[in-house]
Order: sequence, then structure tokens, then C-alpha cells
Amino acid sequence: MKNESAIQQECFIWFNNTFCLKHHDPRFIMFSIPNEGKNAVEQIRKKQMGMLPGASDTIIVLDGQVIFCEFKDEKGRQSDKQKDFEQRVLSLNHEYWLIRSLEEFKTKIQLL
Repeated sequence: MKNESAIQQECFIWFNNTFCLKHHDPRFIMFSIPNEGKNAVEQIRKKQMGMLPGASDTIIVLDGQVIFCEFKDEKGRQSDKQKDFEQRVLSLNHEYWLIRSLEEFKTKIQLL
């Protein structure tokens, strides 16, 4: 079983190589939100700089559309803060995806 970071890495590499290279038109964007810290001091500093606990792992920017994407392994569950963030995103009429595999990610992208 792949862990969350391996799933996220696979999805990022596939998306970046498929939609984000210089010759792609339009050239989409996918970037990570580093919302974890190594220690308490770093966590405090990140919060003071705008880190939002529960924010999705990545944000995908398409032509006229923004998707917030959280990665979990097959047993992973969202924290209460992640569920709250998801509800905030949905209330603002954006998409929020909970992804558990590269195959699931590809399917969602192809449905756009």
C-alpha cells in the first residue's frame, strides 16, 4: 500500500508532465501547500505567515477553475480541520477532491 506522500508525488509528476510543461497551452498549475512543520516554533512561524491548518495538500489551477486536492492512502481519514476546510471550499463553489490513487486522480482530471 502506498502512503499519502507517494500518492501525491505520483499525481503531481503525472499532472505536471501532462499539463504544465512550457509547450502546453494552456499551461496549468499544480502546487503543494506545505502545512506541516518540523517543530512547534516552525508551526507558529508558519501560522503567523498564513498557514491554514486543514488546508488541502495541493491546489490545481486550470483555465477558469480551481481545485483543492487532498491525498490520503486507502485507510486515511480527514481530520476535523480538513473537513472544515473542505466545507469552506465547497461553500465558495470550488471543487475539493479527496484522492486515494493515481488512477482516481487521472479519472477525475479526464472528466473535466
